[in-house]
Amino acid sequence: MPQQKTRQLLVDVARQLFAKHGFENTTMNDIAEASGKGRRTLYTYFKNKEEIYAAVINGELQRISSTFLAVARRQLPPLDKLVELIFAHLSLMKEAVERNGHLRAEFFRNIWQVASVRKKYDKKEHDIFAKTLEEGCQRGYFDIDDLMLYTDIIQACAKGLEVPYIYGRLGIGMNINATRPIVTKILRRALGMDVRPVPVITDNIQQKQYYT
Repeated sequence: MPQQKTRQLLVDVARQLFAKHGFENTTMNDIAEASGKGRRTLYTYFKNKEEIYAAVINGELQRISSTFLAVARRQLPPLDKLVELIFAHLSLMKEAVERNGHLRAEFFRNIWQVASVRKKYDKKEHDIFAKTLEEGCQRGYFDIDDLMLYTDIIQACAKGLEVPYIYGRLGIGMNINATRPIVTKILRRALGMDVRPVPVITDNIQQKQYYT
């Protein structure tokens, strides 16, 4: 426990310094001094600045993942849940980037390093999208012929929208309330909901618990 607390302290201090001064303008000495732990302790936990930066990004993604999972557990019709998940993805990424000041730019500039840290989070998110689509198919809402391909496309679209969403370039002059119905309409068409009747689901049907 003391080791975990020390490591977390170093990550928290590094995040604050990166947010205030930027990654390039923050040194390992700065982190050691600000944490009050010294260089020896810092290098016991992290080999270099890149490694502690990765830990900062990983911490942010863990926060995002827990909130995203909470959305996935909500009892909603499959299409509504899918829309909620997409906007949760975008909103949580925006919150994380804005919360970290200078990381606003560096979060995306050093894309290869961020991508390597994101792999584990992306896998969990991919599973949630897939299970939501599977639920929609099983309950007769969606008409799709390749579950994994649709999942890949939806996740790739969500990731591709991150930068324009964060910088307010997604739908010029449109607010979130105007954007959501358009996304819903696109998904309805893509998932075959406009070519088949929506099933009547009675209240006594027990939904599967996919999200653990």
